[in-house]
Amino acid sequence: MISRHVARRSVAALLVAATVLPAQAAFAEPAPPAPGAGAELVPGEYQPWQTVTPDQVLAPQVYVPSAAEDAVEPAEAAPGAYDLVEYVPLSDAVARVACTTSRGPYQRQVERWLKLKVDGKQSKADCKAIRAFQVKHKIKPAIGFAGPITWSRMQYLSAKKNPNAAKKCPVRTYRVACVDQDRQITWVQKGKKVVFGPVPMRSGRAGYRTRTGWFTVYWKHKNHVSTLYHQPMPYAQFFSGGQAFHAVYDSIFTTVGSMGCVNLRLGDARKLWGVLKKGDRVYVWGRRPGA
Repeated sequence: MISRHVARRSVAALLVAATVLPAQAAFAEPAPPAPGAGAELVPGEYQPWQTVTPDQVLAPQVYVPSAAEDAVEPAEAAPGAYDLVEYVPLSDAVARVACTTSRGPYQRQVERWLKLKVDGKQSKADCKAIRAFQVKHKIKPAIGFAGPITWSRMQYLSAKKNPNAAKKCPVRTYRVACVDQDRQITWVQKGKKVVFGPVPMRSGRAGYRTRTGWFTVYWKHKNHVSTLYHQPMPYAQFFSGGQAFHAVYDSIFTTVGSMGCVNLRLGDARKLWGVLKKGDRVYVWGRRPGA
C-alpha cells in the first residue's frame, strides 16, 4: 500500500519533470526494441491506445463475486485496438513508402514460409510477395517489410490446423490450457482434441517472464481490476500467483511483452472464459522472443 504522503511527493516530482523537459520529450513513448535488427523499428501506424500492460504482479485477494457482479459484461474494445500493425524502419514510416527496400529482422523466415529464394536479402520480388501476404491478412502498413508481426501471423497460420504437432504440450485425458511462448499462441486441448484456439497471445517481457511449467486455474474473476495499476483485466483466470489469462484493451501485437500475464484479445478471452473451469490445468513452456 502506497501512503498518500509518498503518492503526493511522486506526483509533485512528475509535475516538476514535465515542466523541466520539453513537451515532446515529456510525453514521447519510447520506441520498442528492434527484434534482431540494427535499425530502429516503430509501429507503422499510430495507435493512441497502446499502453504498458496493466498486469498484476502480486497474487490477488480471492473472493466469491456476487451474482450482480458476474452479470456485468466487460466493455468492448475500441475499434481497431487489435489491428495487425507491423513494426517498420523509422525512415519507411516517415516517408510512407509503398514497397520497402529494407531487410526485415525475419527476412529468412518469411522468405522460407512464402517459398521464396532464401537468401536473407530484400528484393523487388520479395517485397511484392510479402506485401501481397500483408494485404491479404490486413497487416498495416503493407509495404513488404519482413517484421515481427508478419512473421508472428505466419506462425499462427501454420499452427491453426494442428497446434500441438511438435507434441510440446502434454496430452492428458483432462483439459490442459497450452501456452506456447515460442510462437506466442495458446489453445486448450482435452486428450488430442483441441477444444479452444489456437489464438494469438502476449506473454511476459524480459524481467517479467511468464513462469513455465504446470499450474492450475485457481480463481476466475470476470471483472477483475488490477490493484496495482487500477486498470481492467477482463475475464481474468489466475493460474500462478498474479499471472492470469485475461483480455487487454490495447494491442497484443507488440514487440514488448506483458508484465507476466497471458494477454488476449477480448473476444478470445471471453471464449476461453467459457471453456476453462476452476481446477483445470495450465502448461507453459518456451520464451517470448526478446524476453
